[in-house]
Amino acid sequence: MTVSTALNTIYTKALQGERLDGSEGLQLLKNAPLLDIGSVAQKVRLLKNPQQSVTFVVDTNLNYTNVCDAYCTFCAFYRTEKDTDKYTYSVDQMLTQIGKAVEQGVTTVLIQGGLNSALPMEYYEDLVRRTRKTFPGLTPHFFSAPEINKMAEVTEASVHEVLFRLKKAGQTTLPGVGAEVLSDRVKHQISRLSPKGKVNDWLEVHRQAHLLDYRTTATLMYGHLETDEDIIEHLEHVRSLQDEALAAGKEGFTAFIPWSYKRENTPLANKVKVESGPNKYLRMIALSRIYLDNIQHVQASWFSDGKKTGQIALHFGADDFGGTLFDENVMQEAGFYNRTTKEEVLRMIREAGFIPVQRTTEYEHISYYN
Repeated sequence: MTVSTALNTIYTKALQGERLDGSEGLQLLKNAPLLDIGSVAQKVRLLKNPQQSVTFVVDTNLNYTNVCDAYCTFCAFYRTEKDTDKYTYSVDQMLTQIGKAVEQGVTTVLIQGGLNSALPMEYYEDLVRRTRKTFPGLTPHFFSAPEINKMAEVTEASVHEVLFRLKKAGQTTLPGVGAEVLSDRVKHQISRLSPKGKVNDWLEVHRQAHLLDYRTTATLMYGHLETDEDIIEHLEHVRSLQDEALAAGKEGFTAFIPWSYKRENTPLANKVKVESGPNKYLRMIALSRIYLDNIQHVQASWFSDGKKTGQIALHFGADDFGGTLFDENVMQEAGFYNRTTKEEVLRMIREAGFIPVQRTTEYEHISYYN
């Protein structure tokens, strides 16, 4: 069978709603012409989400500490206790920052930070509880899987117990950051230290979160030391975990969000001399939409890979445009600065040919902008 014939067979299978296996996903990643895989992905997107609309959320991304003892080689954000520009904000200081964001109209605040062993579990519970009490209309979309694992380590508790305590404080969603590439081979090279050194470190947090009825997202940071096979392994892990959630009667992941590694100011830049470009990003969006048949939404990131690329991604299988991200510091530390407004997000979605729909973190629709 020729490559062309094999690809056409895979395209037909995807459009009929049949699940692809790893070898077929690898074939798409390695050999599918970009416009062809994009066209198929967009058709799959319209079968899954037939509305001519694109959702977005008005949010911001705040950081409570940059102190971290994971020392990931891809990260330019972290500081050690010895660094003069380290910081850790009190709960009161974080609430002041959240209040300023609420004044800008945000409905969701994504909060993440370094893995700071000095912070007790009560700090995180207090931050969630007081955020809910002070800003009842706001969704606290707080803490990555590595942060949850760090809380469990410091508290000497299980991941399930940590998530239960946060839920009791008022948290109902969890961001999917911290996955990087779900391959132990890759993790050993870019984030080998606990609690980020193993694939299961990330998977188990989201598994337990789903069992507790959290809605979570899944992410992928590509464009460094991974192979195509590692990418397929990552997608397979995510798809299998969503199968588990659905089999247990849970909703699991709301969306999948790929983005590219930014190399400036990171130790890993010594090994990765060139960043991935827009063609690779569009291929990742399309492949994600086709392969992840059990996840409802794929998010295009105007933020991580540029506004024009984000708009094009809406024709490569993505049905969501992410958030406004009024504040962001992690990628900024890696030399990548990008900002927008709600008005610009509306304009970009319309320019791409779609109707903008503002949503919540859980993908409930708030406002339609015809």
